[in-house]
Amino acid sequence: MSELRVVFTETPDNPWMNLAWEEAFFQSRCSDRTGDVLRIWRNRNAVVIGVFQKASEEVNLEYAEQIKARVVRRFTGGGAVYHDLGNINFALSVKPINRKVNVDYLYVDLLKGVVKTLEKLGFNPSVQNVNDIIIGDRKVVGVAASLRREQNCGFIHGAMLYSVNLDVLAGVLKTPLKKLADKGVSSVKYRVTNISALKPELRVEDVLKALIESFTEILDKKAWYPDLPKPHEIELAEKLYSSKYSTPEWNLGRKRPG
Repeated sequence: MSELRVVFTETPDNPWMNLAWEEAFFQSRCSDRTGDVLRIWRNRNAVVIGVFQKASEEVNLEYAEQIKARVVRRFTGGGAVYHDLGNINFALSVKPINRKVNVDYLYVDLLKGVVKTLEKLGFNPSVQNVNDIIIGDRKVVGVAASLRREQNCGFIHGAMLYSVNLDVLAGVLKTPLKKLADKGVSSVKYRVTNISALKPELRVEDVLKALIESFTEILDKKAWYPDLPKPHEIELAEKLYSSKYSTPEWNLGRKRPG
């Protein structure tokens, strides 16, 4: 039984590099240069959009400029999310030995790690719309995923709302009125909540401990250990940053599937 590698590498003031790290760790795992890895990190003030989204349709760009929130595109799908230091972001890259990686593996098996985390913290969470986790009727976690079938490699990452500024979140994200109306609310901030608002006694350390333990358990790892990026991961992240994630073409255009 192997151990789970855990890294806390982050660049909160450089969200483009933070997203380059996401893909670098995934590529490293897929190529078998490292074992399964869980990364935990933060952005200070940024909007992260899905790979197929158009920034101007998802983000209030004028308000984002006003509050100096950077717009960055991730390599996975899904919707736009706002990040500040009140987020706890996590990313898991895995290659199971006796399990085929498919969509169910990502959004059922691996997502159990997030559900289990919240259960350990004393909540009764449920999954909604495949990739949202709610407590009561409020969203507290959203996830996105990717897979490489030929390498049997899977990736899932997400943002947990711990103490995010919900007023800024509501101002910077554009949410279709129909989507809000379907949920019976008038503003995006009323569809989400912070777990620290639900349980003020919870510390960040409590959440991190539960998150690491939960992923260790669902992956059937015997333990976890803190680690730093390997030299090849640093090189790959820097290459992805300069050629892709730091470019306006990647962040502000619209991507096409395939």
